[in-house]
Amino acid sequence: MSRVQNVVIGSVRTVIGWVPERWLPGGSPDPLIGRHGAVGRQTAQLDGPLKVRGEAKFAAEVAVEGLCYGALVNSTITRGRIARLDTRAAEAAPGVVAVLTHRNMPRMDPVPLMSVTNIGAAGNSGLPIMQDDQVRYNGQVIAFVVAQTQQEADHAATLIEIDYEELPARTRFDDAKPTARTPASILVEKNDVSVGNAEQELRQAAYRVDNVYHTPGHNHNAIELHGLTVIWEGNKLTVHDATQAIGPTANTLAKLFGIKREDVRVLSPFVGGGFGVKAFWDHQVVAVAAARLAGRPVRLMLSREAVYRMIGGRSPTEQRVAIAADAEGRFTALVHTGYSVMPPYAVAPEQYTLGSRSLYKSKTCRFLQQHLDLDVVPNTYMRAPGEAVGSFALESAVDELAHQMGIDPIELRRRNEPEVHPLSGTPFSQRALTEAYRRGAERFGWDRRNPEPGARREGEWLIGMGCATGSFPYVRMPMGSARITLSQDGRATIASAAQDMGMGTSTVQSQHAADRLGLPLDAITFELGDSDLPVGPVAGGSAQTVSLIAAVAAAAEKLVGELLRLAGNDSPLAGLRAGEVRMIDGALVGIEDPSRRESYVSILSRSGRPSVSVTAAGAAPLEMFKFAMISTSAIFCELRVSSVTGEVRLDRLLGSFDCGTILNPRTASGQFRGGMIMGIGLALSEETLFDQRSGRIMNATLADYHVPAHLDVPDIDVIWNGIPDPRTPLGARGIGEISITGVGAAIANAVFNATGKRVRDLPLTPDKLL
Repeated sequence: MSRVQNVVIGSVRTVIGWVPERWLPGGSPDPLIGRHGAVGRQTAQLDGPLKVRGEAKFAAEVAVEGLCYGALVNSTITRGRIARLDTRAAEAAPGVVAVLTHRNMPRMDPVPLMSVTNIGAAGNSGLPIMQDDQVRYNGQVIAFVVAQTQQEADHAATLIEIDYEELPARTRFDDAKPTARTPASILVEKNDVSVGNAEQELRQAAYRVDNVYHTPGHNHNAIELHGLTVIWEGNKLTVHDATQAIGPTANTLAKLFGIKREDVRVLSPFVGGGFGVKAFWDHQVVAVAAARLAGRPVRLMLSREAVYRMIGGRSPTEQRVAIAADAEGRFTALVHTGYSVMPPYAVAPEQYTLGSRSLYKSKTCRFLQQHLDLDVVPNTYMRAPGEAVGSFALESAVDELAHQMGIDPIELRRRNEPEVHPLSGTPFSQRALTEAYRRGAERFGWDRRNPEPGARREGEWLIGMGCATGSFPYVRMPMGSARITLSQDGRATIASAAQDMGMGTSTVQSQHAADRLGLPLDAITFELGDSDLPVGPVAGGSAQTVSLIAAVAAAAEKLVGELLRLAGNDSPLAGLRAGEVRMIDGALVGIEDPSRRESYVSILSRSGRPSVSVTAAGAAPLEMFKFAMISTSAIFCELRVSSVTGEVRLDRLLGSFDCGTILNPRTASGQFRGGMIMGIGLALSEETLFDQRSGRIMNATLADYHVPAHLDVPDIDVIWNGIPDPRTPLGARGIGEISITGVGAAIANAVFNATGKRVRDLPLTPDKLL
């Protein structure tokens, strides 16, 4: 089983206790698997017109009477204390309503941290927030100014005078390695894992590679900056927030500010990108505290620089991957170990070795991660955390071994494809990676690849092709519910406190509800983005879609029972039970005798009810106890490298995915391409430049941190097997994160094929190819 599956299983055990073997699913698939209806159609995002017309209001666009604006002051040193803090000029500046510092910040307990035992919390950092004069990393919030306008707040923030007493800081990656921590587990999976003696196998192997790979830190750079609008009405708090964890954010704010959970409402109907970072950070706490102190609504939107300074990103890594093989290309040893930065106050390990545990069978293996303690903003999850950078190291090493042995890289992977999970022996629920490679290679024209590096040339341009495998685990959250309200006019409203960061949550869930309830798509309304709605799953781990599907399915089953009760003995359905009817064409229909049917409109009209409403939670994700459930991909790249400048130009990318049922090809294609574009950035340009002398990020701006632009993105083709997973709702698995994994390695492997130069340090900038 995967690490995310183990996380959820740990949560299930915490919530519902141990589930005995006899409760495990017997393999009965979702009855909607394979049915052709709204699910599977190329449906445009239903909220698209709202966004195009500018009617979709994001967190920092909500109109509020009496609104004030906030500006943050961030530390410019890495470690020390505030020796002098003079706010008098700021307080006297025009328009200033309040200045918040550690002197007048409310006393509060540490932020409840997200974890497998506290899935209702949202915190990313265990550090105190403006509770004392200590500075713990470069960029920490020192003060917050509230004023009548944004310009007045920004100006007043520059008037605050601060002197520091600096202390030595831990800022150097290599210096921290001798004192690295070795955690017992990585997201509840055992960390130090060995099968056999891998080092001995390496020493005596016929073929082997053994190298170190480096990946830098990354920042998320969502289009929508982190922002919120805060309104206190007495002891009731309303927060319009850009968050992908609505429920946990409301829970956390209630605990921190000592108010009832029902008195906190978090609204987030639209989120302009998140990728794992839009959960809970210091700015939310400071803005809520300032609004209470000022007695006015407050809006805070972080600057792009502030996002770099105080919102965590992906950790840098140093990874060793060693693979040994016999003369037939069968792996006899697989070693994946390394270092990443994770201070004790952070919650998100960069789990780069965990994806390697399921991809290949090997006679022996060793997996180990170590954490470095540096004085930095706590790192957090970023799209395909661990797998994105771990796949670069692993898949580069596989390509190196294939070249050494003179075996086609796809053939080497095929020879080491596991029949069951290599470590646990657990059967795969559904796995067709070799089919994804077959279809991808055929469509891409892999047979035209010249295995000799540097053999293809057009003028100054060296041309190469490469491939790599991606993987990401399936997960379904144990907590998630939905409400279905069926009206007498034959319309249904589905409601859950879920999030939509642009991936089309409301669209896909409306498609699913239409098929589940037997209604046309235009009769469905999906409400989300409000913590007052039934508890929804967070948008993370590629888990929200299937978690919501399970909740809607449970509510639909409950609705059938309620409709049969309302139908009574005067209905053609009299005497039938829930399992003996289906929801088809706006009616309940007998399975054995389809002539026994009654429409929802008729049932509600006869009962005198204008509507009927039910709420249900999705069943516990027991499918993950019995099966290894992992999505995979085959990524192909063709590119050219200038022999004069070292510039890399991508010509085309293809992703061939094995992710279960594709619910909406149109939105899925966007998800796949978006993730692959992030993979381009990971491979070629993205790098958070950290000054190890000062502990300060040097390129905290989009002018200096390059995310792929239109001219960087080639023609991207995506295909999928579309084989349903019989153990999941609708046969689907998550697709948001599988799309970035493998891309970095495919590009690096293509660069080697083009130039003969093996670059093991990302990004692949021109200086490394000259």
